Amino acid sequence: MFTRFTDIINANINSMLDKAEHPEKMIKLIITEMEETLVEVRSTAAKHIAEKKSLLRQIRVLETSAANWQEKAERAVSKARDDLAKAALAAKHKALSEIELLTAELQALEEFLMSVQDDGQSIQDKLTEAKRRQEALILRQQSAQVRLKVREQENVYNIDEAMNKFERYQQKIDRVEAELEAYDLTRNNDLDSQFKALEEDESVEKELAELKSKVANG
Repeated sequence: MFTRFTDIINANINSMLDKAEHPEKMIKLIITEMEETLVEVRSTAAKHIAEKKSLLRQIRVLETSAANWQEKAERAVSKARDDLAKAALAAKHKALSEIELLTAELQALEEFLMSVQDDGQSIQDKLTEAKRRQEALILRQQSAQVRLKVREQENVYNIDEAMNKFERYQQKIDRVEAELEAYDLTRNNDLDSQFKALEEDESVEKELAELKSKVANG
């Protein structure tokens, strides 16, 4: 199973490298193969766990049988039936022999399950790491695409030139506003002069009237 997984991974990665494929596709392929292999590992482990339970049941049945044959042998001896006792002991030894074989098979199965568990955990750890790298690669790719877009925009439209144009436009507006302020200031000064002339004219008229009154009275 693991050899098949390794062969598939190596073959596909080498093919992608030859074709200069994008690295995110390789990581996606690796993750897919890991997930499928992990499913197979778990399925295999489940089958052997069921087999282990079956072996344990058989061993318990044989242990009960061996104990029963032992009791029967003792009962036969108490009744002076050595022939039945020998037959019972033979059946007991047969059960113990089968128990020994099943126990050896059970031990080998447990070792295999431990190996599968270790391999499965190793694949799970590598799968987690591959997914973490995939997320990091996606973020790097998105960041690179954004930066590339900025660079392309800078080439299409020079930002510094745009800022210079904006500055020149602002200076033009400043000049117009200055001219407007100067016009208002000149207009206000002219108005003040007219009012001042009006006040002087009123003063002269008043002084003329007083002079006429003085001459008439004299």
